[in-house]
Amino acid sequence: MTIAQAPTTPDADGRSEGQAAGPAPWPDVTAVPPCSRLRAAVTGRLVRRALARLPLHARFAGADAVGLGGPLLEVRDPAAFHARIGTAGLVGFGESYMAGEWDAPDLVAALTVLAAHAPELIPAPLQRLRGLWAPRRPHEERNTPDGSRSNISRHYDLSNDLFALFLDDTLTYSSAVFRGFPAQWDLLAAAQRRKIDRLLDLADVGEGTRLLEIGTGWGELALRAAARGARVTSLTLSHEQRALARERVRAAGLAERVSVELCDYREARGEYDAVVSVEMIEAVGAEFWPDYFRVLDARLAPGGRAALQAITMPHERMLATRDTFTWIHKYVFPGGFLPSTQAMEETARDHTRLRLARRDAFGAHYAETLRLWRERFTERADDVAALGFDDVFRRLWTFYLAYSEAGFRSGYLDVQQYLFTKEADPR
Repeated sequence: MTIAQAPTTPDADGRSEGQAAGPAPWPDVTAVPPCSRLRAAVTGRLVRRALARLPLHARFAGADAVGLGGPLLEVRDPAAFHARIGTAGLVGFGESYMAGEWDAPDLVAALTVLAAHAPELIPAPLQRLRGLWAPRRPHEERNTPDGSRSNISRHYDLSNDLFALFLDDTLTYSSAVFRGFPAQWDLLAAAQRRKIDRLLDLADVGEGTRLLEIGTGWGELALRAAARGARVTSLTLSHEQRALARERVRAAGLAERVSVELCDYREARGEYDAVVSVEMIEAVGAEFWPDYFRVLDARLAPGGRAALQAITMPHERMLATRDTFTWIHKYVFPGGFLPSTQAMEETARDHTRLRLARRDAFGAHYAETLRLWRERFTERADDVAALGFDDVFRRLWTFYLAYSEAGFRSGYLDVQQYLFTKEADPR
């Protein structure tokens, strides 16, 4: 059972059903998929050939190492490793890590090499035939209003206590903005507030601003906007996030200024001076990007400003992987898809009256944010276990955080802050 398949309503102990300690319900991890000897042999040759060209030291049990030297990637069970990749591609690569069939002393370094060479890992002829062999995204994970509720719940409703273990006191689950590197844990909360304040400044949020926030998180941005004197309507699809965000708003004495609603962005009503949305578009889905931007346009008053933060990927990779079902979809973010900067700007241009006024990239800051989260998660492994999350889940989460960090360190991923403006009514 995967996160995407498991019921994720936390029980009285803050534990998600399907993720309890004991025999782990992970059928695609605990059992190696059947793979013909021919397919496994062909996969083994392709994998070794790809790794041999990389600045890695890939060591296979019972065989010679390959690679040009660099971070160690140690394959403990080559037969299972090749069987999983041969039957499930990169989904199988992640599942093999979850099963403990391969590891790396410096997981981020090894994954950074792979991310930097991602377009080269699959031979060009197979790349051109991706539509024939790559798994397709499940229809039920389309980000329709019902699909979005399910997809969001599977990740964000795992357990507020789980997220609190590795996030800082602001409970902000997006890239911070640091003053310098290397980043330090005790400065993370300040760096998150700095990021939020930059977005609020971009949107010109101040006394009396009518602000719509699409994607509440756990409420920090709404709190800081309300402290400036804004009146905030914040939308989320996560029951767990809404409950804690409302609690934090009440504790801050800002309930008269902040309304946190369980509401799809497409159902938003009213007119606002500003819209802010932090790393929300990644959960929208490419087919619904026009709808998302049209909502920004429709909800903004003339002269209004929309400040967005978005994780992006190269446009050509976005096009190549648009319909592919990945390990991240299966185990972490069902229905998720990263846009390119080109896709975002073209969608806004072609479907709205919004105009791009500014874009700032800061991917290196996300790499540091993820490093701090990953280190904190590792340090608190016993606390994660105490919440009822088993060893497979902890390897899954470690891989997710390292995989994401590697994406930013390699430059394969980036993060942007955007300002879009809506022209004032000339009348």
